[in-house]
Amino acid sequence: MEGSGLTYTEQGLTRQHQAPDGYRVARHRIAVGRGPRAYAALAEGIMGWQLHRLAGLRVDPATPRAAAGVRMASRFGLGPLRLRIPCQVVWAENDERSGASRRTGFGYGTLPGHPERGEESFVAVMEPDGTVWFDLFAFSRHANWFFRAGAPVASACQALATRRYLQAARLLASGRMEP
Repeated sequence: MEGSGLTYTEQGLTRQHQAPDGYRVARHRIAVGRGPRAYAALAEGIMGWQLHRLAGLRVDPATPRAAAGVRMASRFGLGPLRLRIPCQVVWAENDERSGASRRTGFGYGTLPGHPERGEESFVAVMEPDGTVWFDLFAFSRHANWFFRAGAPVASACQALATRRYLQAARLLASGRMEP
């Protein structure tokens, strides 16, 4: 995405679960349900930003569904101490088949103002046996000296957000919309 304003050059690698050298990697794949209903609920929750909202991030309701080129900014934190986290979707797939599996999801990259540099992907997968999986893959590094200086806090915030995404995926696949 030449000229996209993304804060890193290795764009689109999360689609193949690849990460460039020098980045921290987060890789999670959890079974969250079974069957078309669980898959559809998870896929819709991912593409419509409900996964992010259930994970405790604030996403403007006017944000378009995830699609390549869509920019979004979530907010993370408590009360007035919410950090703005701007991103841009770099790839998206909607119910594409990979072999006999169904896949829906996207990867987004960091924009200026984000505390990290890198990319993260969120994908719903339904295998031929009906098992529904949530795949989260990310590579990142701190964006500047300020966040590097606060690395333990920044890393703890990332770990918390990841745990919340995993829990939100379980909720979505189960059909429940409240934690």
